[in-house]
Amino acid sequence: MAERVESSVTDGEQTIEERHIGAMWELEKKLDQPMDEEANKLKNMYREKGLSIWMLLRLSFQSLGIVYGDLGTSPLYVFYNTFPDGIDDKEDVIGALSLIIYSLLLIPLIKYVFIVCKANDNGQGGTLAIYSLLCRHAKVKLIPNQQRSDEDLTTYSRTISVEGSFAAKTKKWLEGKHWRKRALLVIVLLGTCMMIGDGILTPAISVLSATGGIKVINPNMSSDIVVLVSIVILIGLFSMQHYGTDKVGWLFAPIVLIWFLFIGATGVYNICKHDTSVLKAFSPTYIYLYFKRRGRDGWISLGGILLSITGTEALYADIAYFPLLAIQLAFTFFVFPCLLLAYCGQAAYLVNNTDHYKDAFYASMPDSVYWPMFVVATGAAIVGSQATISGTYSIVKQAVAHGCFPRVKIVHTSKKFLGQIYCPDINWILMLGCIAVTASFKNQSQIGNAYGTAVVIVMLVTTILMVLIMLLVWRCHWILVLVFTVLSFFVEFSYFSAVIFKIDEGGWVPLIIAAISLLVMSVWHYATVKKYEFEMHSKVSMSWILGLGPSLGLVRVPGVGLVYTELASGVPHIFSHFITNLPAIHSVVVFVCVKYLPVYTVPEEERFLVKRIGPKTFRMFRCVARYGYKDLHKKDDDFENKLLNSLVSFIRIETMMEPGSNSSTYSSAYSVNNTQESREDLIHNTNHHHNSNNNNNNADMFSSMVDYTVSTLDTILPADSPHNALSFSQNNTIEEDEMDELEFLKTCKESGVVHIMGNTVVKARSGSWLPKKIAIDYVYAFLAKVCRENSVILHVPHETLLNVGQVFYV
Repeated sequence: MAERVESSVTDGEQTIEERHIGAMWELEKKLDQPMDEEANKLKNMYREKGLSIWMLLRLSFQSLGIVYGDLGTSPLYVFYNTFPDGIDDKEDVIGALSLIIYSLLLIPLIKYVFIVCKANDNGQGGTLAIYSLLCRHAKVKLIPNQQRSDEDLTTYSRTISVEGSFAAKTKKWLEGKHWRKRALLVIVLLGTCMMIGDGILTPAISVLSATGGIKVINPNMSSDIVVLVSIVILIGLFSMQHYGTDKVGWLFAPIVLIWFLFIGATGVYNICKHDTSVLKAFSPTYIYLYFKRRGRDGWISLGGILLSITGTEALYADIAYFPLLAIQLAFTFFVFPCLLLAYCGQAAYLVNNTDHYKDAFYASMPDSVYWPMFVVATGAAIVGSQATISGTYSIVKQAVAHGCFPRVKIVHTSKKFLGQIYCPDINWILMLGCIAVTASFKNQSQIGNAYGTAVVIVMLVTTILMVLIMLLVWRCHWILVLVFTVLSFFVEFSYFSAVIFKIDEGGWVPLIIAAISLLVMSVWHYATVKKYEFEMHSKVSMSWILGLGPSLGLVRVPGVGLVYTELASGVPHIFSHFITNLPAIHSVVVFVCVKYLPVYTVPEEERFLVKRIGPKTFRMFRCVARYGYKDLHKKDDDFENKLLNSLVSFIRIETMMEPGSNSSTYSSAYSVNNTQESREDLIHNTNHHHNSNNNNNNADMFSSMVDYTVSTLDTILPADSPHNALSFSQNNTIEEDEMDELEFLKTCKESGVVHIMGNTVVKARSGSWLPKKIAIDYVYAFLAKVCRENSVILHVPHETLLNVGQVFYV
């Protein structure tokens, strides 16, 4: 049942609007009104529960194993990558230490932990979370499926800019040109792709650096053996990811705790034993002397200093796993002091042993604790990889929800914390990438160069997005924005200029990874936008449906037909295509739109919006199922049953709020004029009754709904309504109408529910330029074939699925 459709969508279009005139436009509005009114009535307070002190301390402890492992293992390789050719002057060690101290102070502590991490979207971090926040404060989303009713969600938090303010001007500028919206999305995707590259490089360098310590005791050992051991450890690490972040965190957190205590204590030991004068590095004057003495070589060495703050972006991406306060407490009072002591201790050792620059970490260990430290270091390196792996899962999940990444399997691994997930497909791709990098380079210096390139680009992207957050969301004074921007760009561009010199020494690796990831994400998003625009152009007029008559000009077979569409209004082209080829449709038709919003989650009670289409005799409804980028389609969610429960609730409330309606009136969602208190009480009572039946089977649910009697009709009628003086017989009539429709719906449900989905094939138009043909006909076609189908995501039983095929060209 396939059809070839030529789409008239062009690449430069910004929005899609259908233009109607005269009475036909008024009819369209009456037949298919927005769902704003219902959304407003469903709005309620939704707050996460506060955390006890014990829970906060517990989560701070767990965060050590998930968030700080990457940042904590940097002492393994920083000084080696800073002085790859040896140390010429002892004062260079002091200068490098001063750079490390102020890098840790300015970037992880001040910028990220206390500024950037506050720019989270209800606890969600990363570049895509910032993008979601911006999409709510400005119309920058490229898929124009926003509705005003979406803004009534309790999780749709945003601030309104005052007309004429700097924030309003920034918003207007950003929305003014389509290319600015595209540029913003490209910047966001670039940062996301670099984070994926980070997820490949971090395990490689951390594990290889830790296992390389064994050569300190056995200098003649082959490097191939070290590489082989590293690969075995990496395979073991990725194989245990399916147990979930919560369990992995409890397993790894003690290791990281011991690791930080070890490196902190060893640092104090080395400072006292070798040279306490290294503490003068806390004076920033030694940074100036360092660059003055080393010149260009000193500037290039910033690429090694940069590795001391790697893991900072993973910290921001991983804040979804733990409360912000827990992360701030763990870093400020434990992680930061231990790192400072570790670097000061290594510097004190190197001042007197400059020839040990390659193995400064292990060489500075007392002989009595060497093997325990080697075991703990290897464990900590494994844990350090966990931070970026967990962060990669989070950003991939967000990218899928934004329509920027192919649909992959997402597994929810914790009943306590919604944000803890696992992506099997991404997990194995990361594992193969790590093994390839480790086996190819065999040298932590080259991997370090690649690692630094990825980290600094992500930091620059975050700074750009933070400027927009400070202007649009926080509405900071322009002087504060300028100070933050200048300081951040000064530091990060300094690092960036240093890593550029190492592009040919391994720095090209993250660029290749990012280029491949960016190609995949860009092609997928482009095709997603075009598919939506095609549906908007080809949707069927409501007047056409009306002209079909009560039977829709078709054979109405028993059952419920759920027609899936991208549209939140209008009748999709797939429906007309279906009934044109097969002139029969189910007795009850529901147009289902599954839509992702730029919010972290949509509460269950606000998930579904339902309205009627056309006269009651048509038995046609629309249901918009709304999800946030944090929400998951779990197999036990029972999407179908919840949707039908919402339909039942709508029919009950509609009947109560429109007692004068009959089979020939046109009904929209809750269109009644009355006091707000009466309506909200009614909705509350109805929702309470509805929620209490969620755990029952379908038959019980329908029976309870049918048997329910309305006792508050007189409180919801308009004051000027002639039906205020309803008689007992009229009430009975209303209840009979409601029971008749619910009985009919129950019968149709028992006859069977069929899920009708479009199987759309996208192809490039003839005459398109070659890169576009390759992107659409080959890249997108391959991705669409290997990604998960919508029916699988929604857990639609195969025996109830009906695919309607169509081909369209872009």
